[in-house]
Amino acid sequence: MKINLMKKQGFLALFFMTAVLSVTSCQPDDSIDNNGLTAGTVDASFTITPVEGKVNTYKLVAQPKGVLKSIWDKGAGAYAGKMEEEISLPDAGTYTIVHTAIGAGGATASASKDVVVATSDPLKGNLVQGGSFATAADQAKWTVLNLSPTGSAFWSYANNSATLHSPGGWAQEGIYQAIDVVKDKEYTIDMKVSSPSGSDETWFEVYAGKSFPASGVEYKDNKVMGLSTWDGCAKAGFSGMLSVVGCVKNDKTGTVSNVVKFTETGKIYLLIRCGGNKFTKDGITVSKIEFRGK
Repeated sequence: MKINLMKKQGFLALFFMTAVLSVTSCQPDDSIDNNGLTAGTVDASFTITPVEGKVNTYKLVAQPKGVLKSIWDKGAGAYAGKMEEEISLPDAGTYTIVHTAIGAGGATASASKDVVVATSDPLKGNLVQGGSFATAADQAKWTVLNLSPTGSAFWSYANNSATLHSPGGWAQEGIYQAIDVVKDKEYTIDMKVSSPSGSDETWFEVYAGKSFPASGVEYKDNKVMGLSTWDGCAKAGFSGMLSVVGCVKNDKTGTVSNVVKFTETGKIYLLIRCGGNKFTKDGITVSKIEFRGK
């Protein structure tokens, strides 16, 4: 009886395995590329409409069907946004707006449109001259502040940007320009910063002070924002607007903020001071520098 029972169990097990293999062989090949979870196509189209009553302000509206997430780029770096975004383009010029749509399973598609801004916003126009470093005339708007006795740290200009190079050992260098401001008016400062590699013991600091920059003297008047490995940013590669990727606190507010205002009407100095002990091999690059009224 015992032997017959074992034979019966073995027969049932064999029958079950045969049935499973038969069913499996009839299933479609659900590979990673054809799992039914990834969208075949994603529509990244969008519209741009001027916002009534607001100067140089535009509404971006992405078509929503099949789109789970929207990434926007108005020329200063991509950022995760909503399917409807309101953007300000205060300076005259032509801007290419890029929308990247992300659908099911991570499928992506991109679309772009140009916006032509005829005139600058008189209140929010950029007060920085040569902030793109695009030409020799732009670069000449900036004065180099020599801070390292050996001159081993230096700025170079290329690809519409300025890059600070330092061999480390606390070598540093600055650039600055004078800007006229109005008493009690609020301004915002921003710029695109990037480096493909991180650092240790490195800083990139932005000041807006009344003191005149002196060669060989570390500028410390009214630090507004920046990067600092001691504060936790720039340890790895980065790229984006300093107001987003920066971590240095504003001297006046005690928080990470790019807003400044002044107690007197007159001249201030927008100054960038950068260097470090163990500096990134690729340097830190800055472009699209802005100083605007709020």
